[in-house]
Amino acid sequence: MRLAGRTAVVTGAGSGIGRGIAVALARRGCHLALADIDPRGLAETVALLPPTLRISSHQLDVADRAAVAAFPDAVRAAHPQVDVLVNNAGVALGGTFEQVAEDDFEWLFGINFWGVVRMTRAFLPLLRASDDARLVNISSIFGIVAPAEQVAYAASKFAVRGFTEALRHELAGSAVGVTVVHPGGVRTSISDRARAPKDVDPNEVTRKREQFRKFLRMPPMDAGETIVRAVERRRSRVLVGGDAKGLSLLARLAPVRYWTLMRLGLPQ
Repeated sequence: MRLAGRTAVVTGAGSGIGRGIAVALARRGCHLALADIDPRGLAETVALLPPTLRISSHQLDVADRAAVAAFPDAVRAAHPQVDVLVNNAGVALGGTFEQVAEDDFEWLFGINFWGVVRMTRAFLPLLRASDDARLVNISSIFGIVAPAEQVAYAASKFAVRGFTEALRHELAGSAVGVTVVHPGGVRTSISDRARAPKDVDPNEVTRKREQFRKFLRMPPMDAGETIVRAVERRRSRVLVGGDAKGLSLLARLAPVRYWTLMRLGLPQ
């Protein structure tokens, strides 16, 4: 897929993987409509991009049903077409199922899953109008394996994976290709910003965040480049990082016992 002169919409573009994707797309001459709930982060991303491109930035909460429904009109006011949609915005929530409150579970799903579904519904007509389009949904390696104390997050990312794969089958033969992305440990701030159960000792939360942060090694710019390269190659599924590839293989070889084996590599 040639991205030069195309237009891409990227959510969660104010930091992390979303910023890396925006930079990689811009490097290829792709115009951008960038969305994030954080206007300061958006401005920092825009500052990294060449002024020769047509770039618009939009403050958006993907959990806001009405805002997402209105978003295509805002994008069309700044861009003549949309050829790529990258649903990247996401949040994290640690804790066991019994620790996580239902309201927090719903908050996470509103962003990680319903945000993806509603953005896809809102922009699919514009993608269908393109002669060569791509829908890219960011799942996670936790959409392939499901560790303990990641019940809400893993459930949302498995849901994104299932939604994306079924939609890819429905859109087969059309001009809209579909890609699901499973990043491994990318060095973003998602663990620092993750919600924690209200009744858990804050010191324990801090300890687990520091423990989890050790596994976040890949620079976000490298992840963004990997994802955009896969879009160019029309890949249907992308594993980002050696850890994602290794865990995916482990899940295939030991689909029931993989967690027992994963735990051997975790600090005790």
